[in-house]
Formats: sequence, C-alpha cells, structure tokens
Amino acid sequence: MSVSAKNIRNIAIVGHSGEGKTTLCEAILFNGGAIERMGRVDTGTTVSDFDEQEIARKMSVSLSAAYTTWKDVKINLLDCPGFYDFEGEVNEAMRACGAAIVVMGANGTLTVGAEKAINQCLRAKKPLIIFINGMDKDNADYHGTVRALQEKYKNKIAPIQIPMMEGSKMTGNVNALTEKAYRFTNTGPEEIPVPDAYRRDFDEMRLSLTEAAAENDDVLLEKYFEDGQLSREDIIHGIRKGIYNINVIPVMAGSALQNKGVINLMNEIVKYLPEAAERAEVPATDLEKDSVIGITCDEDAPFAAQVFKTAVDPFVGKLNYLRVCRGVLKTGMTVLNPNTNTEERINTIYLVCGKKQTPVTELRAGDIGAVNKLQNTGTCDTLCDVSAPVRFDPIPFPHPVLYMAVYAKVRGTEDKVFSGLARLAEEDKSFVVVKDHDTGETLAGGQGEVHLDVINKKLKAKFGAEADFRTPAIAYKETIRKTANAEGKYKKQTGGHGQYGHCKIRFEPCERDFEFAEEVVGGTVPKQYIPAVEKGLVECLPHGVLAGYPVIRLKAVLYDGSYHDVDSSEAAFKAAAELAFKEGLKNASPVLLEPLSRLRIAVPEQFVGDVMGDLNKRRGRILGMDTQDDMQIVTAEAPKGELLTYATALRSMTQGRGRFSETFARYEQAPESVLQAVQQAKA
Repeated sequence: MSVSAKNIRNIAIVGHSGEGKTTLCEAILFNGGAIERMGRVDTGTTVSDFDEQEIARKMSVSLSAAYTTWKDVKINLLDCPGFYDFEGEVNEAMRACGAAIVVMGANGTLTVGAEKAINQCLRAKKPLIIFINGMDKDNADYHGTVRALQEKYKNKIAPIQIPMMEGSKMTGNVNALTEKAYRFTNTGPEEIPVPDAYRRDFDEMRLSLTEAAAENDDVLLEKYFEDGQLSREDIIHGIRKGIYNINVIPVMAGSALQNKGVINLMNEIVKYLPEAAERAEVPATDLEKDSVIGITCDEDAPFAAQVFKTAVDPFVGKLNYLRVCRGVLKTGMTVLNPNTNTEERINTIYLVCGKKQTPVTELRAGDIGAVNKLQNTGTCDTLCDVSAPVRFDPIPFPHPVLYMAVYAKVRGTEDKVFSGLARLAEEDKSFVVVKDHDTGETLAGGQGEVHLDVINKKLKAKFGAEADFRTPAIAYKETIRKTANAEGKYKKQTGGHGQYGHCKIRFEPCERDFEFAEEVVGGTVPKQYIPAVEKGLVECLPHGVLAGYPVIRLKAVLYDGSYHDVDSSEAAFKAAAELAFKEGLKNASPVLLEPLSRLRIAVPEQFVGDVMGDLNKRRGRILGMDTQDDMQIVTAEAPKGELLTYATALRSMTQGRGRFSETFARYEQAPESVLQAVQQAKA
C-alpha cells in the first residue's frame, strides 16, 4: 500500500482522559473498513488499547498507531493517552502528525485535558478540529460547551454543525458549510432538507462562517465588502485556509460509541485538514553545510525520517515508529543515523494498526510506519540518506517530577530489574533511571504515581521482574558552626611492639567541602605521619556525629601532637585522627544541613493563593512572581524533604493545570524538629 502525500492525513487524537478518544478511533477504523466490528474500551477489545495495562486500567497509557482509508485518502491515526502522567506520548504524536482531533465531552464546560490539548496544538502549530463527544448521553449540552470554548478562545472557535436533538438524544445534524442536513440511520447519515426549527440557527452560523472565511483571505474580504455575501465555495476555501493557518478551529459533534456524526467528521478530515504534502517545512540541520534548512515533503528528494516512538518487546524486539519527511524508504536500504553516527540496514517496513503489523516494501514521504531490528536507533533519532545527511531537532519531553527509590522485590533479580527499567526508558523518554551519588540509591523518575506504577507493571509483564518503589532517602549533610580543638591519643600495648599516635587538631567551619592544613612546629608530629592524619579524617567524613550523615564545610588543622620512636606508625596516627574527629565535632556545635530546591511553578492566576499557602506549609520561601502568557510563574525555595510528592499535590491544587520544575539550590541548616525526626528514624 504505497500512497502519495497528497492522499495522506496524519491525525493525532488528543483530549482529556475518558472522553472517548479510543472509541472515536474504533468508529473511524470501522467506517473505513479497517475492522469488521467496533471494539469497546470496557471489554478490552479496541485496536489501539492492546497493552495489558491499558486493558486492565480501561484507559490508554501509550501512543498507538492505526490507519484506514476514506474516499481514497489514507488516514493515519495516532491515539494518545489523555491522563496527565503520559504527556510525553502526546509530544511524540505532535511531532509526527499534521493535524489533530481534540475530543471533549458535551458537559457544558471546558475540561482541563481538552484545554491542555488545544493549547498544545496551538503551541505546536497544528491545525485542529474539536469533536464534542457523548451527544447520546442524558443532559448533553452542546451549546454550553461551545460557549465555554468561545469564552476561552474568542474568535478562533467556528461551530460548523448544529446538532438535531430529540429530547436529550442527537438524531442528526445541520452542516452550515455544506448547507445540508443529515439524519442518523443504521446505515449511516441520510441527507434531508434543513428543518425549519433549525433555520434561524443555521443562518446565524452561516453568517459567522462567512465572516471567518473573509477574515482569512484578503481577496474574499474585499469581495465580501463589495457583495455583502460569499458563495459556498468561497466560504469553504476561506475556512480551509483559516484551519491551515490555525486561525479557525471548527467544532463538530456526535457520539463515538453510537458511531453517530463520525462519518461527517471523516468527511471533514479529508476535506479540510491539511494533506501530508501541505505540511509546513520541518526544520533540520544540514550536517554538510552546518546550517538550518527546511525539509519539504518531496518524494523525489533524498530520504529523511524521524523516529517518534520506540516500542520494546522482549520477544519481537525493538520496533521504531517513524514518519517519512521526504524521499522514499525501501526495504534493504542502508541509511545513516546521524545521532549515533552509525549506519542501519532496513530489514522490514511495517504499516501498524494497533498490535497488527503488515509488511510493506516501501514507505513514501508523508506516511507513517515502523521498522524493526535497528541496533543503534531510538526515539528522536533521524534516519537519512547517507549522501544527504540531515538531523531533525529532538522531540521535547517533560522532565520527571516524581522520583522513587528502586529496589528488586526478590533478592537476586537486581540485574533483571535494572536492565528491564533501562529498556523501558528507551521506550518512554519521559521516564528515567538515575543514580543518586549522595545516597547511593537508584531512582526511577516519572510524571506521577500512575506513570511509575504502569512502568512497574510493564517491567513484570515484559521482563519477568518486579521492582519495589520506595520513598527515596534525603541527602542530608552535617557541618559545624564554631571552632573547637580536639585531642586524639591512640595508645595500645600488646606485650610486644606497641601502637602510639597522638595529635591535636583544630576544627573550623569553612566554605569548601573539606580542607586540611598543618601547623606543626618542632616536629612534634613527624612529616611521614601527617598524611595518615589526613587520611584518617577523610575516612571519617561520610559519618557525622549527629545522625551519621556526610560532613561538609569542614577545615581541620593539625597543630600539635607527639610520637614514640618505636611504637608510632601510620595506622596509629590514623586511629588518633579518628578519635580527635569525633571529639572535635561534638564540641564544635554540629548541625544538620538539608538540601533546598529551587522551584519554578506555573499556575493559572486563580490558584496562586492556594499554591503559596501550600508552600508556606512546606517551609518554603517565595522569591518572586512573574507573568508568562496566561500563567503566573512563582519562583520559590523549599526543603527537598518537603517536596517528595509535590507533583501530586500541585496537580490536585490546580485541577491539573499547574506544572513545575525543580533544581538543587544549596544546603541550609535544618530546624531542630527535622533533626529529631532524622535521629529517631536512624535509631
């Protein structure tokens, strides 16, 4: 199945969790003949939710691809998860798609997920259609939902349908663009005259669409001023141009579950959303000229594609999903991966429909498919013609906001656990596995509790190992606040050769982690033993006197001591230094230091008070506020120990609209209550 770019539409299906995105995909695939019957999310029989976790949770957790054909046009569907924790999957789809369908419920409001999806499309400059789903439900409020959209997005929203209702059920629609009405039947929409009851609404909508069309084309605007009206063809041309430039967002309605209004949506996808050939130039770096160029969707140009998703299967191996940006990819080709500076041989090319993979011999510019058995290629990587090396920009992924310490649930399976997690990190770029060098723990970082739980379940299902996620340890430190002198004398007589070491050390606060100096006069401590004193102190640093945490900001000055001609040794002076260390730190006003994090929190204005109040409870300090777009940016500092579950708390406080980034700021003295809690935990 080789299709030219003008007959391809690459569509991401996005929106709030539970609004019917996967069900809409099912209806589109069914109408296009790709499947014989529609599956259901609640029974785990849909094409795009085929992973064990998706079936068990009854929601999408990974981006999945599918395709069908409608009116001789191939529609590639990218079904995206709607839950907050899987934002990275939506970012992958945004890179591969040419347009999007935002699915939202007919509940009279703008849900958080729908708002975020629309904003993401606008930021990524992707044309979109909003599909108001659930019109078969009781109390479905189409007009209230449209008003909520218009209130938020002002002049962009352009409803092109009027639902025809009988009671609370949608029985058809009036299309203001085609000037036709359709009644839903068991065999599909049936064209009927526009009912008189909807004529007034139809005239108002047509006037609104006429004005929107004129505003998107100067020639049409002049014609509208002169004639006072536009033809149907002119309106369609102007609206299509507005959609392409993302000045117009059409709104449609229906029921994906009942497969009502979906055929109308498919007609609009084919007619109004951009062809793959019309996609704006994709920026890339020409590696020979070291300059940024625009990649156009040209079948005759040298091959270039970007991998937007990687799926790891312990039996099938690694599958790389890619979108061909120019040229043609053929089996047997050798291509360059400039990201890893390696060449890869293309074994098998697949068209993917859920878990079904259909081998093909080639994939043309504008199309989406997958390849297997690439050794050195992962998500974000470019594949290109060896003679025309280019590299696409990486896909942006959200940084992890929740970290948990990872341990093997069953002793002896550590290798399976950590190698499995590393493979899953290849598949999911919003998940990381890192080593905390301060605490020695291995940390798994993700977007939330659900995300990490899904990762753990995948680890067990795919690699037969199970991890134990625990609250990570806080990397506390210890230091001193004043100067103190200490004496360490190590004297041991065993009947034969004895041990004798004696040193006097002054301990002082300093800015560096550790500093050693000596002020010995008259050889009271011979020079050959001074390094042993320093070594003894260095070995004591990881274990402070308050709670056993590493000691920093300490200067030790060896200023006096004594030795024995026969019994003194390096080991004896090292032991003496250890004795002096314990005594000196106890007398130098030791304190516990806790790590402070610098936070940058973006929230809508109405939640700023809640966020600031919560930060105060977490012993945080507000450093400043700024405005960026429609968000308030709060800059603050707070102890790391108070922020372990902040991602979940912020999401709850802001109805999922808030986001934050966290970086290490510095160490600061912990209050007495924290010290007591730490000492009790250590006891």
